[in-house]
Amino acid sequence: MTKSSRRDFLASAAGTGAASFWIPKKVHGYSMAHVVDLKATRGMSKWDLDTPALVLDLDKLEQNIAKMRASLASTKVGFRPHAKTHKSADIAKLQLAAGAVGICTAKLTEAEALFDNGVQKICMTTANLSKSKIQRAMSLRKKNRDFIQAVDFAQNAQDLSDAAKAAGVTADVVIDVAVGTRSGVPADDRAIELAQMVDKLPNLKLRGMLAYDGGAQHIKGYKARHDQSLTRYEGAVKTFDRMKASGLNTEIFSGGGTGTYNIMTEVPGFTDVQVGSYVFMDAQYLEIGNEKGEIFTDFAPSLTVMTTVLNTYFPKRITTDAGAKALTLNKPDPIVIGEPGFRYNAGSDEFGSIQYDNANKTYKVGDKLELIIPHCDPVVNEYDVYYCVRNDRVEAVWPVTARGKSQ
Repeated sequence: MTKSSRRDFLASAAGTGAASFWIPKKVHGYSMAHVVDLKATRGMSKWDLDTPALVLDLDKLEQNIAKMRASLASTKVGFRPHAKTHKSADIAKLQLAAGAVGICTAKLTEAEALFDNGVQKICMTTANLSKSKIQRAMSLRKKNRDFIQAVDFAQNAQDLSDAAKAAGVTADVVIDVAVGTRSGVPADDRAIELAQMVDKLPNLKLRGMLAYDGGAQHIKGYKARHDQSLTRYEGAVKTFDRMKASGLNTEIFSGGGTGTYNIMTEVPGFTDVQVGSYVFMDAQYLEIGNEKGEIFTDFAPSLTVMTTVLNTYFPKRITTDAGAKALTLNKPDPIVIGEPGFRYNAGSDEFGSIQYDNANKTYKVGDKLELIIPHCDPVVNEYDVYYCVRNDRVEAVWPVTARGKSQ
């Protein structure tokens, strides 16, 4: 597929639709500035927002949440969405209302922020190693009986048990089993030994295992992604089978993501998929392809950034106010909706640079452009709020609850 044909499709921002899901009217965690912002912007067109602005299309968000639920409904696999993508208590609540078995967080501060804003079923997928983090995790566990945390080292398991005893709680734990080399205990005897250790420690409760294959999510081409994912997951499946045969608790066998949500259903014993980006989509995911073709159309691009034209002096060039601080340096480059011939570079901290051969209109200073972002997770972390729109008008302003919560 040529680059221009991909952009022709994506620039149309195709894929609208709606499902009947509750949109919170009262949002926990607003600062006074956010309340004022909501009053000032409610009913405003997204084209009139000050920029750069993070815009969330509620119809497409609801469509994506509904489609994930529907796609898994006939299987035995649930979904445990990862909040590292959206960092939003409001979106997490929508996902739980749609049937999610829980919410994942990457960091302890994310878990704390979401819990403080009304999200309870949380599974932290990264191990807490320092004494202070372990103590805070036990404090969270004391307040939240649904909090689960991962472990992948024997000493860490012992430290968790000791801290749980000191806090007067029993901590729910899942073994993080490696798929690849990024994190987790290798899928061999060491994983079984760790699971057996956790099972015996007096203040830990073994709930099962995680096995996330981040590298598989963006393999281009559905067949290649399908075949490689299942092959790469074989060690995790053997570990799960051995845990089950040993009489260990295997009620949770969780992993996968947006790129493999419909592949993990083929894994024996698998319980839930840790989908994240499906709620928003981005340029990275759109180009991986699906069963029908070379563009991943399973979910609609609901998250965009509005930017303003700042300079048009130079031929075939436009400068905008959305650079690396608004869009990050992730690749592929941002996509300008409605302008498939625009080549957007976010390499400058504060400014975006567009080059083009042909444009669908003549642009002047002050005009607005709407962008599909390169990679949603880090872009979201650059903003305080989502401007939530329906029919292009602001209906709500939601805080990015866990913005900057990276510890």
